Amino acid sequence: MKYTKTCVAALLIIGILLTLVGCASDPATQTVDLMRDISTAETEGKPSDNIFIENMAGFSIDLFQKSVTNGENSLVSPLSVMLALAMTANGADGDTLTQMQSLLAGDMPLAHLNRYLYSYVNGLPSTESARIDIANSIWFRNDETLQVERDFLQTNASYFNAQIFGAPFDGQTVTDINDWVYNSTEGMIDRMIDEITDQALFLINAVAFDARWQSPYTEWSIRDGIFTDENGHEHDAAFMFSQEWAFLDDGMATGFIKPYANRTYAFVALLPNEGISVEEYISSLTGERFLDMIDNKQAREVDAFLPKFEFEYELSLIDALTALGMVDVFSPNEADLSKMARSAIGNLFISEVLHKTFISVNEAGTRAGAATVVEVDDDVSAPPDDIPVVRLDRPFIFAIIDTTTNLPIFLGTVMTV
Repeated sequence: MKYTKTCVAALLIIGILLTLVGCASDPATQTVDLMRDISTAETEGKPSDNIFIENMAGFSIDLFQKSVTNGENSLVSPLSVMLALAMTANGADGDTLTQMQSLLAGDMPLAHLNRYLYSYVNGLPSTESARIDIANSIWFRNDETLQVERDFLQTNASYFNAQIFGAPFDGQTVTDINDWVYNSTEGMIDRMIDEITDQALFLINAVAFDARWQSPYTEWSIRDGIFTDENGHEHDAAFMFSQEWAFLDDGMATGFIKPYANRTYAFVALLPNEGISVEEYISSLTGERFLDMIDNKQAREVDAFLPKFEFEYELSLIDALTALGMVDVFSPNEADLSKMARSAIGNLFISEVLHKTFISVNEAGTRAGAATVVEVDDDVSAPPDDIPVVRLDRPFIFAIIDTTTNLPIFLGTVMTV
């Protein structure tokens, strides 16, 4: 899919690393687009139903809970992580596949998840004022030490529309990959990798979201105020005031939903009640509870005060994914990625999963970006007033959802501004 300049973007790169000690093969001279060797037959999808929505919501909240850094602003894109890991899982086998499938798909087979994701991604609404684009690519080192499985490439091309490139994995490939990232995000992420050392494959997923508010703020809507962080420190803040008509109250937090243009996507804000910390509230969430809260929104007026905010966030996802049951793929001895590729060097396993995000919320809308790099090495060895008021002047939780399924595309916390 074509990229546009984004207000929300998520970029995931899965790098598969191999030690090339003793490899003396001559590199190729250029990157080759291999899509001509992969059929583009029509793919059968599976429309979103309660099984998929509940599974996706559960994964989203579980990942969010394991990814939040206490006391810091945080942001993850569950959709982006899901798509990247699902593409990777298509190259797994044995217990590695079982664990990844359990985390990503629950009780359903991975083949069903591929079909669900195919339909979900292609069914996401996209217009000029509220646009989403998703792109994927697979890059692999073109030499005799690595044999990439054709079925793996075909599956990801069919269900994820992945572009496929064979490359020498030299300095020019670094430039090619960075150019792909740069062009795919229209310069929002200008450089993703600095060098290629021992990598054998990169699987890249990008989610780009660009939306204006349904009712943009005006200069008269901006009010100066104080944001108090969890340590009691006060920060000057510019609050954007609006009156919304979707009030949230689950007994532990109050909030509101502010729609983007065309109402196909929306911003969700949740302010824990006094005496309940952001961490305590997040730990109480489940996918089912999140969906129920959105479904049970109250159609009543709410005075909403949303601070302008902008931040970057970075973390390793290994601990989060391990805690969620994806264990073997991180072990040099236990990982089984044989359906992805086979190396003459040794066994493949994931050695790192890095996630970086950026978000800016202002009068016009939302601008954000996320990047996740997964490296795989080889084995070398409520208020009482009639009109409720939600003033986000202390730590709160937010989400960007698609309003058809209410699934979160992004989930985050604002601990300070």
